[in-house]
Amino acid sequence: MAAQTYLFRCLTDNFGVLLHDPESGATASIDAPEAAPVEAALAATGWRLTDILVTHHHGDHTAGIPALKQHHGCRVVAPRNEAQRIALVNETVGEGDTVRLGSLAGRVIDTPGHTAGHISYFFPTDKLAFVGDTLFSIGCGRVIEGNPQMMWQSLTKLRALPDDTRFYCGHEYTQSNIRFAKTIEPNNKALAARAEEVERLLAANKPTIPATIGAEKAANPFLRADLAEVAQSVGLTGSPAWKVFAEIRDRKNRF
Repeated sequence: MAAQTYLFRCLTDNFGVLLHDPESGATASIDAPEAAPVEAALAATGWRLTDILVTHHHGDHTAGIPALKQHHGCRVVAPRNEAQRIALVNETVGEGDTVRLGSLAGRVIDTPGHTAGHISYFFPTDKLAFVGDTLFSIGCGRVIEGNPQMMWQSLTKLRALPDDTRFYCGHEYTQSNIRFAKTIEPNNKALAARAEEVERLLAANKPTIPATIGAEKAANPFLRADLAEVAQSVGLTGSPAWKVFAEIRDRKNRF
């Protein structure tokens, strides 16, 4: 049976998402920004929380863990390289490991850059990826604990997933990301189409994710730093892709 997801808002601009295996009844919260919205999502779906899959240690992704763990006794899976900074961890994972959620099997991908030990989860059978704050729709996370070369490598790993992979990220930043992206590629038709789609979604009070990897490859400048036209647009023709990425990220930081 196909995996099911349930998306909801947390804090001010965080996304929460439940991943459910209908065959076994197992349900994971991808990160836990705060407990109350997770509990409300469980009540709305009738699902029972069995796991929390953590992408990175930042408080806006982990603050809900203690209360959820106390209430549900759920397993907490966390990045091996950040587990010491996350509460109540039961299992640590890293690159290439498999995380099982009932009958579902997810592959762990190391995606450092935003934090030093950030990971993403990819469920290949259902073409679902949970990428935390590494990749956003038409954007990417700030490079806080890593460096631009590290972050670019992480993004290329996610870019290499199948085009029809639907990904869930940690924040609703798409509209502001589009405004910035247009300063890098003002004539990108895929970006213009995505901008129109996002306007319609937000006007209907709907989330702008999940998005697909294929659509992001066409419109997200942070995934396009190895293209000649993008390098040219930031005055770095012939430079390594990670340097082009670093320039784009620096511009976004100041946007």
